[in-house]
Amino acid sequence: MRCRRLRFGPVLAGVAYNIALHARTNTMTQASPAVVTDSAYLTLHYRLATAEGTDIVSTFAGNPATLMLGQGQLAPFLEQRLLGMAEGTHQTFELAAGEGFGERNPDMVRSVTRATLDENSAPGADYKIGDLVDFAAPGGGRFAGVLREIGDDAALFDFNHPLAGKALLFEVKLISVL
Repeated sequence: MRCRRLRFGPVLAGVAYNIALHARTNTMTQASPAVVTDSAYLTLHYRLATAEGTDIVSTFAGNPATLMLGQGQLAPFLEQRLLGMAEGTHQTFELAAGEGFGERNPDMVRSVTRATLDENSAPGADYKIGDLVDFAAPGGGRFAGVLREIGDDAALFDFNHPLAGKALLFEVKLISVL
């Protein structure tokens, strides 16, 4: 019996190329999904809600958010929940009261003189209980407080974060990770 050398013509070479390409594509699609790291770029839908389910902020009804972790675009306690998540994950986290924006601090409820309030107000401002008022801080910064009481000489403000001490839900649908 004699062996013959076979020659592959252009058609068979193309078939061999397509088989190799298909094998490489299958290997690429079988790779594990990207995972969130502390400096990842993300595209995601997210929702922050009260424990009862009332939305505080949500992107689910509109366009997803695109952000980079570690840049202050998302609160650090929320970023921590994302670390290690795989692309395509949809998950809801329950945050205990105080776990998100900290516990309420009674020392952050302070009286402010009416003169200080007037210095930080537009002329003729008409404040109502529950208004969020922005103040100038020493050194050029800003801080805000919620008006609790107002009198002729002073006003009582709560400078705690409005969500301090509240249980929260954080829902995430991770669309892509770079």
